[in-house]
Amino acid sequence: MSRSRWAGVTATGGMSPPTAARVLERKCHAGRASKGRTPQPVHRTAPLVELVFPALNSAWAMEVMCGVVASGVDVVMSAAAGRRTSWAVDLVKARRAGVLLVTCPISAAERTVLARAGVPLVHIDPVDAAADLLSVAATNRAGGVSATRHLLSLGHRRIGFVGGPRDVLCSRARLDGYRSALDRAGIAFDPALVRHADFTSEGGRREAHELLRRPNRPTAIFAANDEQALGVIEAARSAGLSVPDDLSVIGFDDLPTAWRSSPALSTVRQPLAEMGRQAGRMLADLIAGHPPATDRVELATELVVRSSTMQPSAR
Repeated sequence: MSRSRWAGVTATGGMSPPTAARVLERKCHAGRASKGRTPQPVHRTAPLVELVFPALNSAWAMEVMCGVVASGVDVVMSAAAGRRTSWAVDLVKARRAGVLLVTCPISAAERTVLARAGVPLVHIDPVDAAADLLSVAATNRAGGVSATRHLLSLGHRRIGFVGGPRDVLCSRARLDGYRSALDRAGIAFDPALVRHADFTSEGGRREAHELLRRPNRPTAIFAANDEQALGVIEAARSAGLSVPDDLSVIGFDDLPTAWRSSPALSTVRQPLAEMGRQAGRMLADLIAGHPPATDRVELATELVVRSSTMQPSAR
C-alpha cells in the first residue's frame, strides 16, 4: 500500500503520494511554508490516528481531512472499500493510537477488536445512531427543513427529493427534514416524489431522470448532497429543461463545486472542516485519557441561496 508522509499526514489507498502531498500542501497548510521553500516532513510528536473514509476521491473527504489535520493529531488516511481483511484488524496490527471513522459502517466484531486493543474510536457523520457512539455530525434534519422551506417560500408545492442510501443516518435525517417542512406547510407527503441513490452525480442524474419523466413532474428537487444536485441539473438539461427557469435545484454540503457550477448551486452548508477538527480533538482527548464532555456533537448547518432556485414558472 503506497504512503506519503507530508506535514504529518500519510495518504494510503486511493490517492497517489505526489497528489496527496500537493493537495495537502495547498489546502491544509496554506501559508505555513515560506514562499519559495519546499515544506519539510514533520517529525511526529502527536498521536498517530487512522482516518478511514469509504473512498478518498472526493472534495467532501478533503474538507473533513483538513479539519482533522488542524486538530493537531497526525493522520494516516485510508479507504475502507476494497480491503481484503477487516480494516479494524489492519489498524490494530499497525498500532494506531486511535481511529476516526467517516460515514463508514462498523460491525460489532470490529468494534470488539478495537475495544480489546484499547484503540479509541470516534465517528464523523456516523452511518447509524447507536446510543454508545462517540460522534461529530451536522444538523442534517434541520438542514433538510431549511432547504425544503426555501423552495416552499419561492412558491414550489411539488418538490422532489433525491436522497442518499436508505440505511445512512444523514440521508434519513435530511429526508425527515424534507417531510417535516412539507407537513408544516400543509402539503401531503408523496412517496412517488422520493428517490434514493448513492451520493454521486450519476446517482442524482439517474433518479432525477425518473422524477422528470412523470406526467406531473416536480417544479423543484432537493438533492441530499451537492454531487447528486449536479447530476439533477444534468438530467434536467438532458430533458430539455432549464435550471432554474423550468426546475429549481438545491443541494447539501456547499463544496467548491457548488459555487463553480452553472448555474451556481443553492445548497445547505455543513461545516465539514470544523466537524473534522472537533472529532480530532475528541479523539486526542480520549487517547490522553480524558473522557469527552459529550458523546455526540452536532454542528449547525446554514442555507446558502445562489442561482439554481427561483419561483416556479407557469405551466
